[in-house]
Amino acid sequence: MSSTVKSLKVTYNPINDTNTFRCGDLLTGRVQLEVAKQCDIKSLFIKFKGKAEVLWTERHGQRTVVYHSKNKYFSAKHYFIGEKGDNSDKCGCFSDSSVVAPGVHVYPFSCRIPVGNMPSSFVGLGEIGKIMYLLETRLSRAMRVDKKDTTQINFVAQPNMTDIPQLMVCAGSPLQESTEKKLKFLNSGTVAMGVNIERMGFYQGEDLKVSAFIQNNCSREIKPKYCIYRKHSYFAGAKRRLCTEKLVKEVGKPVPPSTSEKVTQILVIPRHLEPSILNCDIIKAEHRLRVYLDVKYASDPETKFPLVILEAPLFPDEAPPAAAAGFGFEAFGNPDLPQWGPEPQQQPLPSAEGYMFYPHVGYVYTAGKTGPNLPFCPYETL
Repeated sequence: MSSTVKSLKVTYNPINDTNTFRCGDLLTGRVQLEVAKQCDIKSLFIKFKGKAEVLWTERHGQRTVVYHSKNKYFSAKHYFIGEKGDNSDKCGCFSDSSVVAPGVHVYPFSCRIPVGNMPSSFVGLGEIGKIMYLLETRLSRAMRVDKKDTTQINFVAQPNMTDIPQLMVCAGSPLQESTEKKLKFLNSGTVAMGVNIERMGFYQGEDLKVSAFIQNNCSREIKPKYCIYRKHSYFAGAKRRLCTEKLVKEVGKPVPPSTSEKVTQILVIPRHLEPSILNCDIIKAEHRLRVYLDVKYASDPETKFPLVILEAPLFPDEAPPAAAAGFGFEAFGNPDLPQWGPEPQQQPLPSAEGYMFYPHVGYVYTAGKTGPNLPFCPYETL
């Protein structure tokens, strides 16, 4: 027996080559419903939401303990058919009628990405933690299981200087660290190292220049080694789960015994490395640079630097603005950008016999538990 509802699909329109969205961008798309015969629909809606969630389990003796936490940044729902639940007004509904004729029905929609301090999309190692921005459509009929379809958008946060105070502290001056170690047993003498990097913030794909002054006053040659690694921290209640992964490893030229040398090493930040996430309560994506001396038969003296990895500019051929020289990121857009912009141009929709197009209506936003206070706004119309 064939199903009355043949398909339900939600899609959106990319706005750039990287298929990413930022605060204030206009998100447009459509919900497509295909029915084989006339049917009575209780409700059909589109929902746009942003959330962070962590979930993992641990064994403690004979018990399995589940650790779970969730942050909600915003939630927006618009009904094409049916009531708005607790909101008794029907603003935005296409029709009071819930009877849908056979054929393909297309429901366009658009909304502004909320402006607020929201983290970038993220999927952690082992999928312990996720930060997701989802479009979900759901169709409800009496005495039937709901049908739904979901798609994710890739959201990239736009930090400003106040988001990362550490960058302001080190603006215009390099970061410096030093270490010294006295060797015993099979080695004798001391080794010392002073290391500096130009700044803390770096774009994806950017070169990281490491300068070091090494004093080798021991009886063996030593090798400087470099490692960029990431730390993913997940928090649920008072519990923390930590995952680390090495990303870049380089070995410098050996420094002979009883010599001092100034060495320089260029490391390339991986182009597709996820940006640092420092503005989420339950997920942190942090990056570190470790510089250490490989000394045989002894523990390695080391220095560590925190790094902040930022999304590469959309137009890589463009030189970063002046603000990037000191802070490692460009002066991002106006944080006061309104959530609802000017009326967009008409988007082309598929044209074929049996397609029914409906008037376009946007969203009304509601604030999430931890999200920005997003007021109710008038609808946009295509």
